[in-house]
Amino acid sequence: MVASSTGPARGLLYPRPDARHFAHARLLPAEDLRPWVEHFWAVRWDLREQPPFLQQNLTHPSVHWTFQDGTSRIAGVHSGRFSLLLEGLGGVFGIKFRPGGFFRFVKTPVSALTERTMAPAPLLGPEALALEAAILATDVTRDANAERVALAEAFLRARLPAADPNVAGVQGMVTRILEDRAVTKVEDLLTPGGPGLRTVQRLFRRYVGVSPKWVIQRYRLHEAAERLKEVPPPELATLALELGYFDQAHFIRDFRRVVGCPPAEYARRAPGPVTPARRASE
Repeated sequence: MVASSTGPARGLLYPRPDARHFAHARLLPAEDLRPWVEHFWAVRWDLREQPPFLQQNLTHPSVHWTFQDGTSRIAGVHSGRFSLLLEGLGGVFGIKFRPGGFFRFVKTPVSALTERTMAPAPLLGPEALALEAAILATDVTRDANAERVALAEAFLRARLPAADPNVAGVQGMVTRILEDRAVTKVEDLLTPGGPGLRTVQRLFRRYVGVSPKWVIQRYRLHEAAERLKEVPPPELATLALELGYFDQAHFIRDFRRVVGCPPAEYARRAPGPVTPARRASE
C-alpha cells in the first residue's frame, strides 16, 4: 500500500481547476528511499470542455524527474516560477528528490542541472528509458499511481547510493531553514565545530544545486505566499520583518521579481481559506 503525503503543498500560487476536472496526489516513498526521495506526485486533468489553465508554482530546491507526453525529463532547480499549461486531457507523474538526494545517484555537482532540463539516460543510464516506457505505458491520464510508484522504487532501489554524511548534513540545514524563522542569513546555519561559511556554500552548490542564501529566500517567499492568503492578509511591513527582510521595499521587490506581481496584488488574487468573512464577501 502506498502512503499519501498529507501536508500542505507549499508553492502553489493560484487556484487549480476544481476536483471534477483535476486530481493531484503526493505519495510517500518506501522507508529505505526516504533519505533520497521526498515524494512521488501525480497530476491528472480533463479540461476538454473547460478553458486551458496555467498552473504556476514557486519552485523548491529539489530535482524532479517527470514523465509526460511520451517522454521523461530530469529538471534541476529553477530559480523563477515553474508554469505548466493544462489543456485538453493529460497527466504528469513525477519523482521529487529531497534537497541533496539526487547527487548520489549521479555523483556530479547538481549545480550543473540548475536552470536546465535533461533527458535521463545520459545521467542515469539507458535503463532509464525502460522505466520511462513502463511508466508511460500505464497512461498517466488515468489513476495507476501505485503501479508507477512500484516501478520507480524498483529502479531507484537497484541504484541505492552509499551513505554520505554530507547528504544528511545538507538536508539538516535545509530542514532548519524551512522550519526555523530565525534563520534569515547563511551565517545563522553555522554551528561551533561545524563547517564554515565557504564550506556550507560549496556543499549547497554541489548537493542542492543552488546557494544556501537562495534556499533561505525561496522558503521565506513560500511562507509569504501562504500568509498573504490569510483573511485579512498581514501588514506588509510586519510580514517583511518576520521574514527577515531589512525593510518592506526589499521584500516587495523580491516578491514581485519571483512571483510576478506585488504582494498586495497577489493577496487580492490568491485564494485564501474559506472563512465567514471571505464567504460573506463572495
